[in-house]
Amino acid sequence: MPSTPQNGPRPALAVLEAVLERITYANEENGYTVARVDTGRGGGDLLTVVGALLGAQPGEALRMEGRWGSHPQYGKQFTVENYTTVLPATVQGIRRYLGSGLIKGIGPRIADRITEHFGVDTLDVIETDAKRLVEVPGLGPKRTKMIAAAWEEQKAIKEVMVFLQGVGVTTSIAVRIYKKYGDASISVVRNQPYRLAADVWGIGFLTADRIAQAVGIPHDSPDRVKAGLQYALSQSSDQGHVYLPEDRLIADAVKLLQVDTGLVIDCLGELAADEEGVVREKVPGPDGEPVTAVYLVPFHRAEVSLAAQLLRLLRAPDDRMPAFRDVDWEKALGWLARRTGTELAPEQRDAVRLALTEKAAVLTGGPGCGKSFTVRSVVELARAKGAKVVLAAPTGRAAKRLAELTGAEASTVHRLLELRPGGDAAYDRERPLDADLVVVDEASMLDVLLANKLVKAVAPGAHLLFVGDVDQLPSVGAGEVLRDLLADGGPIPSVRLTRIFRQAQRSGVVTNAHRINAGTPPLTQGLDDFFLFVEDDTEEVGRLTVDVAARRVPARFGLDPRRDIQVLAPMHRGPAGAGALNGLLQQAITPARPDLPEKRFGGRVFRVGDKVTQIRNNYEKGLNGVFNGTVGVVTALNAEEQRLTVLTDEDEEVPYDFDELDELAHAYAVTIHRSQGSEYPAVVVPVTTSAWMMLQRNLLYTAVTRAKKLVVLVGSRKAIGQAVRTVSAGRRCTALGHRLLSGTPGRSFGQK
Repeated sequence: MPSTPQNGPRPALAVLEAVLERITYANEENGYTVARVDTGRGGGDLLTVVGALLGAQPGEALRMEGRWGSHPQYGKQFTVENYTTVLPATVQGIRRYLGSGLIKGIGPRIADRITEHFGVDTLDVIETDAKRLVEVPGLGPKRTKMIAAAWEEQKAIKEVMVFLQGVGVTTSIAVRIYKKYGDASISVVRNQPYRLAADVWGIGFLTADRIAQAVGIPHDSPDRVKAGLQYALSQSSDQGHVYLPEDRLIADAVKLLQVDTGLVIDCLGELAADEEGVVREKVPGPDGEPVTAVYLVPFHRAEVSLAAQLLRLLRAPDDRMPAFRDVDWEKALGWLARRTGTELAPEQRDAVRLALTEKAAVLTGGPGCGKSFTVRSVVELARAKGAKVVLAAPTGRAAKRLAELTGAEASTVHRLLELRPGGDAAYDRERPLDADLVVVDEASMLDVLLANKLVKAVAPGAHLLFVGDVDQLPSVGAGEVLRDLLADGGPIPSVRLTRIFRQAQRSGVVTNAHRINAGTPPLTQGLDDFFLFVEDDTEEVGRLTVDVAARRVPARFGLDPRRDIQVLAPMHRGPAGAGALNGLLQQAITPARPDLPEKRFGGRVFRVGDKVTQIRNNYEKGLNGVFNGTVGVVTALNAEEQRLTVLTDEDEEVPYDFDELDELAHAYAVTIHRSQGSEYPAVVVPVTTSAWMMLQRNLLYTAVTRAKKLVVLVGSRKAIGQAVRTVSAGRRCTALGHRLLSGTPGRSFGQK
């Protein structure tokens, strides 16, 4: 790929004027662009330019400042440091400019028609009298209005882009800044750049800090230090912590900001005095010793509220299922056995009684131990007594599985609560769910924010049953709610199922899941549903994983590589990481074809047929929002409308504008963390020593328990041994267990 020459003295700054013919490569993440331009010298020769051509469109005349150089493979080239644009003046330039995808509603075909009708006056007409576009055959008032609005928006965005150009902000982020602040964009960026980190998805503290530096905000500005402290807390929540001990936060912030410790301590004090800043509170740390915990306000509110709501449920005098207080359990369980054709094991009977008599309870256990059948039994008995049962799970796939299992409707927690833009729920303490029993499956995935919203919406007197496998990875979001609910001596009653049923004992997947969980290596020979392909070289593991998932498993077991097989990688980076594997799997499963529409975005190409996943919560997409981890398939791609459509695993068609494509990632391979709550007919897991730091027992256990029928491990025995031996070090920083135990959740540890 063309680039700046590395050796020799730096060339002098020069000016180049040319028309942008085509963009051959653009990295949305850092704005780096490779393009071909026409200098107008005749002969049809095009020149390569590289650098920050943020937002430039084919057909535009550019005045570029930069330096001349030479690339050993691509020859003479110009490296752009900044540029200004001039609108094209020829019919050919205008046609190319309009047809480049710049304006929603105009593709190459419509651009031809408009320029044919208006000639060199085309851009003036769109700018000053867009209503005249209806004169063009095939353009009605609706399309005309859309083109006029898109023209105005792209003009304003261009202004923001030109301002942000020197700061290295990407095109997609510039678009988002404009959509967030409109005409105030430049003012906010210039005067309050740290607001961007909180307000605009995709801009973290580091990008905001780079912008702040460019607009002259001092290195030791209190605004910068406060933003840095909040960023450090936000980063720790991404690693699962609900709070950070104060001394650790101060050390992290000093390292991040490169400022004096005293300044960090002063700014932390100011943040703690601000109601919307941070909360400081004494709590027992993970080792039981008291620490001063520092919380971001939403996490503190959620943790305190979750504990209070759970205790409120447990102590509620009302009971919306009073029939089970005096029920004849032998008779009830006998009726159930006749209805289902199966007797419950003793610990399953205990779990059923617990769920139907306690206001809040937890059911946990590994695969093959009868969790699913126990849940079905709870639902059957509750409905037999006329109770209104509501079923939910954190992901669409888990909700579908719960519905199939119980024969009752189930939804995601997000849809159940009807979460709205901003994250507020339609159902809460003031407007609770109309349910006598709420069952939440895959509860290991619940983070403290979502769990709080859910518990708040359970009516007093209703029963709440959490179901999940506590030995799996904890939630992607902050907290380890299921583990905290099961804490020794805590107030929430629970049952752990441990007996593996005979039918499940015949499954290599179930057997090996329990072996891994017990710290014993999995059996990899003589089984028809669990295999190991031994390979020590990491790059070869990547290639072999693709071959197994895209060709060998489909050929031998008749499974669809897109729908039935999921590659689960311990990490995102590296030759056998989810990132690299997605590129290879896309080539194997959905390769480029002349008749297959595609859209290049940054370093990725999206095609019709691609398996994709949403990577952020977006409450404004779809009917009730689209959430982090939602998986789907690209079903349509329209270059003229600049829109791509995804059919999600909840059977909803969701449109994405091209400037929103950084919310999507390919999902042929996903990290094991992102697979939580999902179940697939077959999983293929690369396990390499290059992922050494990630290789832990609960990670491999979670990967294996995602499979319904088949597991294939690809990698080294040494890496598998490391994963099986290593118990996850260090608990997450959370005080939910303490708040439940103390019974007074708002009161801090150590207070009189």
